[in-house]
Amino acid sequence: MDGFTGSLDDSMSGASVSDVNDRLSALELRVQQQEDELTVMKAALADVLRRLAVSEASVCASKKHAGKGGGALREAYSMSSIANGGTPGRKRESASVTRKETMSSAAKSGAERKKELGSQRSQMEEIQEREELPHPKDLSPSPSSPHPPQNLQQQRAPQSTDGSKANVPPKRGPSVKRSQSSPWDAPEENRNRLVKAASTSKLLTKVVKNADRHKEPVISQDGSHIKMFMRGRPITMFIPSDVENYEDVRTELPSERLKLEWVYGYRGRDCRANIYLLPTGEMVYFVASVVVLFNYEERTQRHYLGHTDCVKCLAIHPDKIRIATGQIAGVDKDGRAVQPHVRVWDSFSLSTLQVVGLGTFERGVGSLAFSKADSGQHLSVIDDCNDHMLTVWDWQKKSKIAEIKTTNEVVLAVEFHHTDPHIIVTCGKSHIFFWTWSGNLLARKQGIFGKYEKPKFIQCLAFLGNGDILTGDSGGVLLVWSRSSAETPSGKGSRAFQISRQVKGHEGSVFCVCEMRSGTLLTGGGKDRRIILWDHELRADRDIEVPDQYGAIRAVSEGKGDEFLVGTSRNFILRGTFNDGFQVEVQGHTDELWGLASHPSRGMFLTCAQDRLVLAWSSEDHSLQWSRTLEEHGHCADFHPSGAVVAIGTHSGKWYVLDAETTDLVAIHTDGNEQLSLMRFSVDGGLLAVGSHDNFIYLYTVSENGRKFSRYGKCTGHSSYITHLDWSPDNNLIMSNSGDYEILYWDVPNGCKLIRNRSECKDIDWATYTCVLGYHVFGVWPEGSDGTDINALVRSHNRKVIALADDFCKVHLFAYPCSTPKAPSHKYSAHSSHVTNVSFLYNDSHLISTGGKDTSIMQWRLVERSLLSLPDGLLSHPAPPGVDPPFPLLPPTGSTHKPVLPPIANGTQEPFPETPPPTTTPPHSISTPPPSDSTVSLKDSLEPSDDTATPSDEGLPPLPPPS
Repeated sequence: MDGFTGSLDDSMSGASVSDVNDRLSALELRVQQQEDELTVMKAALADVLRRLAVSEASVCASKKHAGKGGGALREAYSMSSIANGGTPGRKRESASVTRKETMSSAAKSGAERKKELGSQRSQMEEIQEREELPHPKDLSPSPSSPHPPQNLQQQRAPQSTDGSKANVPPKRGPSVKRSQSSPWDAPEENRNRLVKAASTSKLLTKVVKNADRHKEPVISQDGSHIKMFMRGRPITMFIPSDVENYEDVRTELPSERLKLEWVYGYRGRDCRANIYLLPTGEMVYFVASVVVLFNYEERTQRHYLGHTDCVKCLAIHPDKIRIATGQIAGVDKDGRAVQPHVRVWDSFSLSTLQVVGLGTFERGVGSLAFSKADSGQHLSVIDDCNDHMLTVWDWQKKSKIAEIKTTNEVVLAVEFHHTDPHIIVTCGKSHIFFWTWSGNLLARKQGIFGKYEKPKFIQCLAFLGNGDILTGDSGGVLLVWSRSSAETPSGKGSRAFQISRQVKGHEGSVFCVCEMRSGTLLTGGGKDRRIILWDHELRADRDIEVPDQYGAIRAVSEGKGDEFLVGTSRNFILRGTFNDGFQVEVQGHTDELWGLASHPSRGMFLTCAQDRLVLAWSSEDHSLQWSRTLEEHGHCADFHPSGAVVAIGTHSGKWYVLDAETTDLVAIHTDGNEQLSLMRFSVDGGLLAVGSHDNFIYLYTVSENGRKFSRYGKCTGHSSYITHLDWSPDNNLIMSNSGDYEILYWDVPNGCKLIRNRSECKDIDWATYTCVLGYHVFGVWPEGSDGTDINALVRSHNRKVIALADDFCKVHLFAYPCSTPKAPSHKYSAHSSHVTNVSFLYNDSHLISTGGKDTSIMQWRLVERSLLSLPDGLLSHPAPPGVDPPFPLLPPTGSTHKPVLPPIANGTQEPFPETPPPTTTPPHSISTPPPSDSTVSLKDSLEPSDDTATPSDEGLPPLPPPS
């Protein structure tokens, strides 16, 4: 989102771009819904035909009467097939993938409608499948040419003994012929027939129930192949010869587990005030659904994993130990709402102290703040709903004290007054409100600008030592708001705040302000990218400009000594001083991320995204090795087996070859004008396969250690875009998948010829396994999938496990092979968007996963289950060693010392009665977490769902569901 560069765009955080994307997504969903309604109609008509045929057979009426009775509806069904242009599958699939790649994160979170409609399509198309006759001439049917299972053929056989073809609807397709009573011959009559037939849609519920019985995979009678169904289409997979009896095949959970080791990236493009330095020397920030605690001196990370969707805001308790983070609303894969809420947690033990606001917030937590004057006993929260509701909580009791509508305009910040516990300030578009809080009442007083120009946005606020309020606005002006002397403190209500001083601060907007320990202030500008230090008299003392390549300033925070931390709109976190300039501590991608490739012999991996950036990372020291900007949006990549070069495919059909060491451009080629789905070198590096959205696989011979490429041939035969591809160990064969659920095999030495008899390839031990459709991996598919739920799959080099990236923010770990339906898996949550890719490092020590819209990169460590001891399972990341705090700690006041329960990996807590409570130490101690005012029950965590990291994934017993 680069809409922040202008002053107005700076203020809105790219809201206009997001709004346009949301509208486009809504229109796409409406078109898809209409297509689905047509599919349901056809399915209802097909069910009528089936019921009619059964009735005719049982009654044994005269053939003449039966023909008349079924003719009209069969003719109507035939017309329906013609009028809607044959099979719409391919068109729908392309639209589905286009939506997934372009829709905004807000539309992405509305996946429950997609799942519901996709499930209906799957069931309806399956019923239509049963009505089509088999094609005996086709020995190796493709998934796009559906055949009914044998048991269904046997069931239908008695119905066709009369020799009449009236009971079989015509096959739909581009070459279907018009029936004698086509819509063009008798439009009025046929329209009436269609309306009659449409009334049978009342039977839809029963149709769905009948269809459910035929969604399970079907084994052939001779045991040679198995068919799974995707949106009603059969996908045939041949069973390898070494499987003597498929009924004996079992798939167990893998002994390996994943532990999150490192998170690359930062969310700065559309957030603010989300970087702070803790007493442990760690900076705290967030990306995706992970809150990261990063010690930049020791190069270590710890992670709070309690959230179930995008974290949007962050606040630090006055004791500098407890932290509150708020998340947005979402939907899990089963269509259940993931409710927005605030989690208050301990930064030492990573244990969750309270979960606040479940069922209260509508869209998400926009901003939040702890109270200051009463030592953080209360929490104020702004909901991102239309009314931007302001709520005040006693967070330790999880009780809501007050609630009120603020405004329909955007609210950007909320803060408690530092010295007056009854004053709350909110600001945003064209307003600043001063709220007087008394009991469960909130009274609003609007800030009056009078002779001063009213800004479009008030972006940030801070409190001066004398109790005055400082605001920064979109015009680059700093305003000081002081209490009016016209009212006395003993009068009813608090005194109003009025502007007492105006200072021109920045060119463009003042995006953030930070109060320093010395009483001075730091402000950050959006357009001018300047950081200014202001003295006690609000005079500019020093300033420094953030280099343009880092983007506009989004957050400023005080660091150690004279250092300060800066978050930018291009997702950089910088550490700098006015004397020495800036040093990059954290960086990542800024747009949707898809491309991922691991180096064949080093602990290095590469990512490319729609931001045109190509980044090479070291998995060992977790640092960026090099970066390069392309002219096109990157989408896929692969290293040459020598590791000397890397090939990168883009959205335009152009692909680049870069030197993996110097980043020099080695070659540029173009294949078609559509998006490239994958780049895949053969095992010996002598060939390169390029999969495209134009349905072709382009092959190149490779020489000079990956520096010379010559066109060799083209694989033609897929009916949809290429999705996945693998090579055989001898470099002679290719297995590929497409968006039409096809599994095709290609003979490369014989002119890239399509292998018609697919059973010939059933015993090939593929060098890699990234195809998502095939006998060895079909068990990874969830029930009711629409075929787009799995974005990437990869087999480990030791052939023990399969890692999978899905559309529901999850990384899965399956055992290999995975050849039984609904196979069990370990699931892991950290991403907050569709997981787009996964890749094992060359030695299988780590797994890398990439998030789409969340732009994050997660590095997971593979751990044998035997190594997951109980202490490791209890503490995903141990508390940091005791260090001298960079600033003094404020002890929590009025608290009752109670033991803090040990946390589990997702930030929730599990009691262990046999463990004695820890010895309580004074609140100033760094080595132990602070005492809490309340005990924590299991109900404090969210409802168990697939969006939370399951305790079983960390070697612990699962939490009981809340009562």
